[in-house]
Amino acid sequence: MHGVALYVISGVMAAGKSTVARLLAGRLPKAVCVPGDAIRAMVVSGRVEMSPDAGADALGQLVLRYKGALAVAAVYLAAGFDVVVEDVIIGPVLRDFLALVPVDEFHLVFLDPATKAIGEREQGRGKTGYDAWQIEGLQRILREDTDRVGLWLDSTGLTAEQTVDRILADPGASLVRVGDPAD
Repeated sequence: MHGVALYVISGVMAAGKSTVARLLAGRLPKAVCVPGDAIRAMVVSGRVEMSPDAGADALGQLVLRYKGALAVAAVYLAAGFDVVVEDVIIGPVLRDFLALVPVDEFHLVFLDPATKAIGEREQGRGKTGYDAWQIEGLQRILREDTDRVGLWLDSTGLTAEQTVDRILADPGASLVRVGDPAD
């Protein structure tokens, strides 16, 4: 898998992950975008949704979703594609995700726009992510319970294109070596 890169875009719902991930993949010479929502949608029956009071079954399915996304990523990385995975990977479950990453190093980016911007983006989306969750509650998990690794971007005043520009401008800022202790 020499010469290919894995990018992971995370953040709360409506932070711009899907848009940024697709734009980023489009800027790379040969790339695939793996949306967490697509992996989630593969579960036709028996799906347990994440919620603020999620139990072991919901957390287990979340980690299974991460495994699925990273398995797809590994297939394309092995075929010479760069891969951009996007999903909500925040809080203590980030450590579970890091243990699953199929490469020694990758680029990890957290999008962290202001609460008001997320609310505005949520209203403009075709789907609703904040039924059980409150924006502030999910942001608290991101900001207080998520290890500070990779690149953290306040994308409030940035367009999606400008966000991708920032990610590509300094690839070292988002580089994470698997197995490095979290800060």
